This record gives sequence, structure tokens and C-alpha cells, in this order.
Amino acid sequence: MREREELRAIVLKSPLLSPILANWERIALPDGWLVAGAIAQTVWNHAFGLPPTHGISDIDVVYFDRDDLSEEAEAAHAARIASLFAGLPVRIDVKNEARVHLWYREKFGSPIKPYSSMEEAIATFPTTATAVGIRPSSRGLDVCAPFGLGDLLAPIVRANRSQITREIYERKVDRWRALWPGLTIESWD
Repeated sequence: MREREELRAIVLKSPLLSPILANWERIALPDGWLVAGAIAQTVWNHAFGLPPTHGISDIDVVYFDRDDLSEEAEAAHAARIASLFAGLPVRIDVKNEARVHLWYREKFGSPIKPYSSMEEAIATFPTTATAVGIRPSSRGLDVCAPFGLGDLLAPIVRANRSQITREIYERKVDRWRALWPGLTIESWD
């Protein structure tokens, strides 16, 4: 519980994440979550005393709608949400995790099975520190963190090998190492 409260305190201070969470009801996506890199990078900026927006180029908002797997529906949600947060200095990337299997092979070279839930999708994110989702709830903040919050808050980066390749992991950590040199990064081996 202490880790969740620590995460909540950090993200609510973020000039990028806080407005999204404060307007979550306007996002209105089925099983929607704010996920991955922007959360981790916000925590890293806090840990290293960097400006809260340092290194953050986009914010991932994901949802799970297996009733509409169309690219058009996903694009419509993305356009609507981008317009809601047009004042933020970063791109908001909106994806339906129920349709990832339709394009994954073309983008990453190997097929994947369709995800059965949002939790399953988050559990495949590339690192243990970025395999996290948050959203407001009546209890404060719902957190989906299949590997826990320890690595995120430490801050330690480890590969989650469920789908990522060594090349993708090394490309990510090379960028992160340059922007957050204090990170503890576990090698692929």
C-alpha cells in the first residue's frame, strides 16, 4: 500500500499526467488505463530531481474493446482524446489492446495471440518498470502492476521477456541511459 501511495503522490504532481487523471471521465474508454513509459519516466524524473517533463515524448492511454477491433474506432478515440488534451506538450498515443495482435507481426516481426484482458496486455509490456497502468477510482488510484511497483520506484529497469526482443530492449535502455544516467539497468544477459 505504501508503494501505491508513493506512486500516486508522484503522478499527481506531474503537469502531464495529473490533467489526464483529473479528466479521466472525459476519456471514457472501455477498461481504459494510463500506462507504461510516461509513468516510469515521471517516477524517474522525481527520483533524480529532474524537471517533471524531462524525456517524456508521449503518453500512452490504452483500452480493451474486443467488440470493435477496427482501426477506424481506435483512430477516432485517439483523435478525440488528442483534442481533449491539445494543450499538453506531448503526443497522446491511444491503443486498443484487444487489437494489438492484428498489427504486431508487421511491426515487430513475430505474431502474438490476442490478449484476453487488459491485465494480460500490461503483463507483456517491455520492462518490469513500465508494465504498469493507473486510473482514478473511488479509492483514489487503481494500479495494475503485474510485476509490482518495486522496480519502478527503485528505479531499476529489467527486461520483461514475454514479448520483447533483445534488440528492442537495448534500443530502449540506450535512450533511457542517456536521459536518466542514474537508472540501474539490468543487462539482457
